[in-house]
Amino acid sequence: MPQDKFKNEIGNAISKAIGNKIDINSIEVPPNPEMGDYAYPCFTLSKELKKNPNEIAKEIGEKIKSGKYIDSVKVLGPYINFFVKKETLNENVLSEIVKNKLNYGRGKIKKTTLLEGWQPNTHKAFHIGHIRNAVLGESIARILEFYGHKVIRVSYMGDVGAHVAKWIWYFNKFYKGSIPKKNVSKWAGEIYTEATKKSDGDEKYKEEINEVHKKLEEGDKKLVELWKKTRTLCLDDLYEIFDELGCKINKGFFESEVEKPGKKIVEGLVKNKLAEIDEDAIIMHLEEYNLGVFVLLKSNGASLYSTKDIALAYLKSKKYKFDNSLYIVASEQDFYFKQLFKCLELIKYKEFKKLNHVSYGLVKLKEGKMSSREGNIILYEEFRDDLIKKVEEVMKDRKLKNKKKVIGAVSFGAMKFTMLNQDSNREIIFDSEKALSFDGETGPYTQYTYARICSILKKVKVGNKIKFSLLNSDEEKRIIKLLNEYPLVVEKAAMTYKPNLISRNLLDLCQAFNEYYHKYKVLDEDEALRKARVLLIYCVKVVIGSGLGLLGIEAIEEM
Repeated sequence: MPQDKFKNEIGNAISKAIGNKIDINSIEVPPNPEMGDYAYPCFTLSKELKKNPNEIAKEIGEKIKSGKYIDSVKVLGPYINFFVKKETLNENVLSEIVKNKLNYGRGKIKKTTLLEGWQPNTHKAFHIGHIRNAVLGESIARILEFYGHKVIRVSYMGDVGAHVAKWIWYFNKFYKGSIPKKNVSKWAGEIYTEATKKSDGDEKYKEEINEVHKKLEEGDKKLVELWKKTRTLCLDDLYEIFDELGCKINKGFFESEVEKPGKKIVEGLVKNKLAEIDEDAIIMHLEEYNLGVFVLLKSNGASLYSTKDIALAYLKSKKYKFDNSLYIVASEQDFYFKQLFKCLELIKYKEFKKLNHVSYGLVKLKEGKMSSREGNIILYEEFRDDLIKKVEEVMKDRKLKNKKKVIGAVSFGAMKFTMLNQDSNREIIFDSEKALSFDGETGPYTQYTYARICSILKKVKVGNKIKFSLLNSDEEKRIIKLLNEYPLVVEKAAMTYKPNLISRNLLDLCQAFNEYYHKYKVLDEDEALRKARVLLIYCVKVVIGSGLGLLGIEAIEEM
């Protein structure tokens, strides 16, 4: 990568100046291009040399001269800022993109990551909160694969428990309709909502639901048969949604397969004095770690999330060898996962150091938090259909070769970009107008920029023997800087599990290109300049296409 060449020369120059080798990973990209192309902060050296970092930066800056890649050095406080020779930068970055195309920025970090990022429940609706979970997990998986990891995508779905008992109770007692052939998830969610409304506050109905739950666990033939039938229908529909979202699953795990093993493990913890019985419940004291009391089994013997998650961890280790195990789960469960991971550490689960919870904010309505119990949720099917209808209206007068495909790509691009284009720790307040907008920081804006460049490149071929020095305007420097940063952005996104870093880079790149395109002619200049500019926008197209792919969004050539 060009960045490696530049950082190596900078690192060698600093190391020579101080007589000691530095870590080139400490070299940064300044937020403002006027500060330089790269910068080295001297805070670490300050501790080692016991000097003021400003003094150290000044001393080192005076010793460093220009080199093969370094054009000049500028010291700003504790930072040594480096300006790379522009023609060399242009040639290295653009040539690297042309050579590697969609592999530009690909890493070689050979690890195996187990990623659990798909956790809907059967017998409930799939809503926009689940979309964020699914597309975030898939995007992180793609970024890690691009970074060099082997990623094993696993799902963990709730197919048993109180919500299933409540659903079956209502279905048998009140439901008079037929089972639909399409949108089963939506239908199942409606039944669950009605079941909740019907049973809330009615002790008699709650007792009936508890009886259904008990009979299911005891293996009542008719109830189990109905559970299996409706479970299969729900799963088939969920997998269709997953395919529609462009997400993959390598292996599905279910609560039904870890419930009994979980109880057995938890009961064994009591025998081994790693847990204790308190008022008939099984608990683990974690107060000394500021994690309170962790309940592992209810007093009535019913399992909890903790019961099943402990068994799931062991099942994952039995099935796969991995270097890292990610749980993509909403931030509501932050404290729970701290408890779970500490519990697994204390019971000597060998892979406890490899566990990581990737937290994300919930998706809320303007009116407040969504709830499948209350029925105030935006269903996936409704969200999808509204997006498609909006795109159809916008594109009704456009003549496109494959309009249906384009409409689908733009609709899902808008959906996914909305879910990924901000830090995953932040909540999303769902606003239909913003989500469906085709202006501003959206998926369709990024896709349109890609399509616009494709349209230009259909008129001309990318040539060779480029005069890289001709790309010297401020706008061209800005674009090349963003192209140069792309591999670093991918690396940081992979290390922090944050796809929004890539979407931000793409938006900045698209904005820079569109400003450039409005100000300069790409095709109508003299031949040498035209060839240089055509190569530049070709490289922009490649990086936008790569970034969209990492977000799970289709790059389309016409809009």
